[in-house]
Amino acid sequence: MQRKDPVAGDCEAENPETKNSEINQLEEEVLRGYRTLTRALIRSRQTITTMESCTAGMLASLITDTEGSSEILKGAFVTYSNEAKIRQGVPEEVIAEYGVYSEETARAMAEAARAAFGAGIAIGITGTFSNADPANADSRPGLVCYAFAFRDRETLSFSRGLQTTGERRTDKMLAARAVIRDLLPLIADPADEKAATPLPDMDTSDRG
Repeated sequence: MQRKDPVAGDCEAENPETKNSEINQLEEEVLRGYRTLTRALIRSRQTITTMESCTAGMLASLITDTEGSSEILKGAFVTYSNEAKIRQGVPEEVIAEYGVYSEETARAMAEAARAAFGAGIAIGITGTFSNADPANADSRPGLVCYAFAFRDRETLSFSRGLQTTGERRTDKMLAARAVIRDLLPLIADPADEKAATPLPDMDTSDRG
């Protein structure tokens, strides 16, 4: 299953205090979402892993911010280069045919990570933030592709256009928010609904 639609996340603001407030709201939503995810996985005894490129391990870090996370995450991969992805099981021909910044590569990343750790769920994520990657012609600033591989259901993949800020940590948080908004409804039970309710988007002109 593949789906494409934008998730806006523009943290640019003329007033520094407003900008800081928006970034704080972003981080609050992200932290709350991953805390809800980890607790839901612990309760349901499901395991998870990640293979990350543009987020460089942030998703795994967010998952492990909650006590008890060692029960559900045994390891994860940071594959920042094409070579690293291939070494961890992403078929070279997938990158050659579709590009490294593609849903197909994200799917291959998720599936390779899930197989490596025998996890019930795996996240694969690749993308470009503010500047194009000169080493890969398919690089599109602001485009993030990610996928969820499951033991017992079809792999799902997504493309999201993020309105990046030029600040790397904030851009990673925007990507992490896009991931958790799509993953959490697939994992969390109804008791988690209130805790997982997202805060308003930073850019109210285009909400995803």
